[in-house]
Amino acid sequence: MNWDDVRIFLAVARAGQILGAARRLGVNHATVARRLTALEADLNTKLLTRRTNGCELTQAGEEFLLSAERMEAEMLGIRSSLGDADVAIAGSVRIGAPDGFGVAFLAPRLGAFTARYPDLKVQLVPVPRSFSLSRREADIAITVDRPDQGRLVARKLVDYSLCLYASRAYLEQNPPPRAVEELDRHRLVGYVDDLIISPSLNYAPEISRDWRASFQVSSALGQVEAVRSGAGIGILHNFIAREYSELVPVLPERRIDRSYWLSYHESVRTLRRIISVSSFISDLVGNEAGRFA
Repeated sequence: MNWDDVRIFLAVARAGQILGAARRLGVNHATVARRLTALEADLNTKLLTRRTNGCELTQAGEEFLLSAERMEAEMLGIRSSLGDADVAIAGSVRIGAPDGFGVAFLAPRLGAFTARYPDLKVQLVPVPRSFSLSRREADIAITVDRPDQGRLVARKLVDYSLCLYASRAYLEQNPPPRAVEELDRHRLVGYVDDLIISPSLNYAPEISRDWRASFQVSSALGQVEAVRSGAGIGILHNFIAREYSELVPVLPERRIDRSYWLSYHESVRTLRRIISVSSFISDLVGNEAGRFA
């Protein structure tokens, strides 16, 4: 069995299509198709059902995927232990993170890290509705839920909280509520209901079961900007809202507590670039833990 063929199979399984895998690998799609055929012939079994809109793993393909990932983990471990280029902290690391943490906190601080390692490329991407570390849609994930599926290495980064906020301008025109029951007299800002990617992000019922947002924004930072503009009262991350003097807490006793988790697939646990980036993020959060308190 040719390891390069297995590597190509993994790329196709994760991308869900031959063309996408070819782009990721930097080879011609015909080459990818040919190597897949060679692997199936070598194993004497069909691993993928190829369709015009993508590829789907067969049952044999699902079973072989587990073996292929174990092979990949061994290869990565061997390369790292023998002093491959990865030891120099080079290559690409993709971080998937929610926008509140990724854009407001992490993005302004990653530049100092990348400046130290000119051969390292760091990509920061939003966490979408459907997200898989196993398919390498990211190398490192920051989530608000502790991962409970897949062979992952996970640790809690930090606890954080959210509270109700409004702009000073809004409160000058609208007397602040003295109780949760008075929120229905106000314009409210919240998430787009059917785009909430996790039950942990569905904050509103913890404030009020009767929460009705007249202005819905699908990102945490978008909600911050909406509330700053005077659009109404919203549930905002405290570590973000505190940066804006025009934002005022409303019913501050109503607090929502959450946690950020960092995780990566166990097959990359020996790669120095993954360990270095994840350690940098953990140290960064630890050094600024007071910001999230």
